[in-house]
Amino acid sequence: MELEEHFRGITRRDWEQESVDGTVRIAIVGVGGFARNRALPGIEAGEYCETTVLVTSSPESVAAESIAADVDHCIDYDDFKSGDYADAYDAVYVSTPNALHGEYAIAAAEQGAHVICEKPLETSVERAQEVVDACEDAGVTLMTAYRHQTEPIVRRAREVVSNGVIGDVVQIHAGFSHPLLEQTDPDTWRLDPDLAGGGALVDLGIYPLNCIRFLLECEPVCVYANTHTEPPFEPVDRDVAFQFELQTGATASCTASYDAHASSQLKLVGTDGSVLVSSPFGGVVPHEIRVEHGDVGMEYTGEPTDEVREEFDYFGYCVLTGTTPEPDGQDGVADLAVVKAAYESVDERCEVPVDVDRL
Repeated sequence: MELEEHFRGITRRDWEQESVDGTVRIAIVGVGGFARNRALPGIEAGEYCETTVLVTSSPESVAAESIAADVDHCIDYDDFKSGDYADAYDAVYVSTPNALHGEYAIAAAEQGAHVICEKPLETSVERAQEVVDACEDAGVTLMTAYRHQTEPIVRRAREVVSNGVIGDVVQIHAGFSHPLLEQTDPDTWRLDPDLAGGGALVDLGIYPLNCIRFLLECEPVCVYANTHTEPPFEPVDRDVAFQFELQTGATASCTASYDAHASSQLKLVGTDGSVLVSSPFGGVVPHEIRVEHGDVGMEYTGEPTDEVREEFDYFGYCVLTGTTPEPDGQDGVADLAVVKAAYESVDERCEVPVDVDRL
């Protein structure tokens, strides 16, 4: 395939294979800053989902927002778990602190509701597997909210790799940083290891980890990691650097930080060329990609895409068509297996194998 072919229709939704009618009614569980500022507008801007219920510990305080957003019901967590409003939604978006993901995802599945759950799926491999099992038992769709997997440029990068344009991938470099305390207080749940399950690795580093697995369609076999922290980020990791080898023999080097300028990047280098994707993990991302094959290079720059809108449209489309999402529950379990090995590596100061057989 000529290099130019990968740049034709570059922003297309290749997952949208048929026309579908209707929308998926969603209950948002956990109305924090991301849910209010990103999920609600993203759902409203999309085609296949609509928000009908907000679930929060303080329904009165967000009632005005729910009315302004044209949401039918604003309820508390007990009301949600009781299932009294289950007729008002078809699916649930779980946007609580990480350690509560399983509790509300399983409650949703038991009500017969489909689930889109923020990453990480839970705080341990075992608890994430419980979510997967509950959704399978209930026969509902489960999607881990890896929004980058729905972004057109990332999907074109996967096509470039799978079609052999850059040859065999040898090395990958990726990073994601975000100055956490510029937008929130030090008492945020993200700095509580019991609620978050970790720091920069589980909140930011998991993006390049998952994206690399998605692009190469294979699993890490071993990982080596280092972390650093200091007040006010203790006791979670403020910074992390981790390397892992994939089943193909390719090596990935990734970094993440809670205390650096907002930035994300991804580069894959192969035997015949390279792919560079600009800012793939930031949420509203530019359409920027450069592909090199031998002595030939091409790049594309276009209007930004709202990955949050894309992921909810993708989720809604999957529910309406009965399609299994690519970032399913097992995808979330696989990442947590690597995260577990990475933290073991930090403690043991050595390379740690990843249990590939269970992925």
